[in-house]
Amino acid sequence: MQARMKNPAIVLPGAMQALMNLQKATDQAGLPKVTSDLVLLRASQINGCSVCVDMHAKDLRKEGESDERLFAVAAWREAPYFTDAERAALALAEAVTRLADGGQVGDDVWDEAADHYSETELAALIMTVSTVNLWNRLNATTRQIAGAAW
Repeated sequence: MQARMKNPAIVLPGAMQALMNLQKATDQAGLPKVTSDLVLLRASQINGCSVCVDMHAKDLRKEGESDERLFAVAAWREAPYFTDAERAALALAEAVTRLADGGQVGDDVWDEAADHYSETELAALIMTVSTVNLWNRLNATTRQIAGAAW
């Protein structure tokens, strides 16, 4: 396998730094790191981004997450391994990621997330999901290779 080109965020001057600054701001908002990484993994699974699935699964493993939780992220609704707050974050991540499928973020999904997260944490959650959707599109379009160094 070979990538079509370097990642566009590397090719375009200033783009990588802008994305890293966005990530830094999001990381400082108080959203639990494991929650952030779970939604990063789930959105990447939905989008079929092998680079991000590989990276975020490895990140979760480094954070001490169990195989049961890692393997069950794609089927989180049917698995007993997630807290109510994590389930709310995963539902919101799926709704945001699937907007192009003709869906929307329903009030039930929003209200459940708002029950578990502050406004700042919700902002971080939305920014995290939106940003990973951008990364997924960059990587999938240019056929970046999972595990390859940029």
